[in-house]
Amino acid sequence: MTTPPSRTGGTGTTPTTPSAVPDDVERLRRWRLVLGGGEADGTGHPLSGRDAAMDGTLAALYGKEDGPRTGRDRAAGLGASAPSVARWLGDIRTYFPSSVVQVMQRDAIDRLGLAALLTEPEMLEAVEPDIHLVGTLLSLTRAMPETTKETARTVVRKVVDDLERRLAARTRATLTGALDRSARVTRPRHHDIDWNRTIAANLQHYLPEHGTVVPERLVGYGRAARSVRKDVILCVDQSGSMASSVVYASVFGAVLASMRAVSTRLVVFDTAVADLTDQLDDPVDVLFGTRLGGGTDINRALAYCQTRVTRPADTVLVLISDLYEGGIRDEMLKRAAAMKAAGVQMVALLALSDEGTPAYDREHAAGLAALGVPAFACTPDLFPEVMAAAIERRPLPVPDPDAPHPRAQSTPT
Repeated sequence: MTTPPSRTGGTGTTPTTPSAVPDDVERLRRWRLVLGGGEADGTGHPLSGRDAAMDGTLAALYGKEDGPRTGRDRAAGLGASAPSVARWLGDIRTYFPSSVVQVMQRDAIDRLGLAALLTEPEMLEAVEPDIHLVGTLLSLTRAMPETTKETARTVVRKVVDDLERRLAARTRATLTGALDRSARVTRPRHHDIDWNRTIAANLQHYLPEHGTVVPERLVGYGRAARSVRKDVILCVDQSGSMASSVVYASVFGAVLASMRAVSTRLVVFDTAVADLTDQLDDPVDVLFGTRLGGGTDINRALAYCQTRVTRPADTVLVLISDLYEGGIRDEMLKRAAAMKAAGVQMVALLALSDEGTPAYDREHAAGLAALGVPAFACTPDLFPEVMAAAIERRPLPVPDPDAPHPRAQSTPT
């Protein structure tokens, strides 16, 4: 059961009788807003003005509850008309902060079945855009009238632009450094020498009497070149449960496509496979080219990606999927094993989102892990470091699993 949001907060127990003391009056007011109802809630505290209006917006969404609190059986609701929903959306933005508004919007869609009303332009203009709303809109695009699609694109673009501003600079900086370090040269200039690798390559020339290593062979960092250094394939599951991951993947795909040293391919799949690489210059076009929902055929998607690998040793394939395979499991694992054996660096992300530990097929995740394909959930903030590690072929960053807010969850093997 979702607990109705409140701006008033407050802790403590409900007094048995009203008091004229200001602190007790404020406590009664807060409990009244939290509990709703009138006499039935036990406070008997009346509301007026802004408090009454705020209570009305909460009642419209949370007014009918099952369980022990059925005494406050409000008859209010958002109704079936888009204008009344749009007014309600405007009201909650007036009374609550943006983070609470987004929670209430998601609750309204889930609890009151308002997904269909998101096809109405006046409602879309009133919503607070966030990544969850984008996922819902993308799942409705086939049912959306043409008059609404442009408004929906505006909502989606606002979210995408915000994500790009937050993620692009760090992604480019992190991956540029990784690409430079992954291009080793044997005649580096002094300030380009990679001393750790140079020492490791010359340990056989250690002189114990001098306590030093004679570096007969220098290993250095290569400088960024205009030529393509790495091929990156993002293979993204577009089943309904992966909505947030699809949004983030499209943004990262666009960022990677803007880097000249990386050749980026974006492949999305359900039971069919679609190559959206030619749309990577605009992640909004990518998103409206997806079809959220449907089944999952990872084997078919990997088969397609396998045909696009031309330089295995310089290819990073990122499979973003919860691994609930509807295709041929053994064939999927054989394809993954074949690409690994050819030299492809392969990573499976069970989710690319901020949602915490996702639901996923543990058997398939363990099967990939046994092949040397790490499988874990990844937050958007961690994604650049994951890609940098994959490019340099070093261990992937896995945080402390006991941390209060882990940035990724490793998969048990």
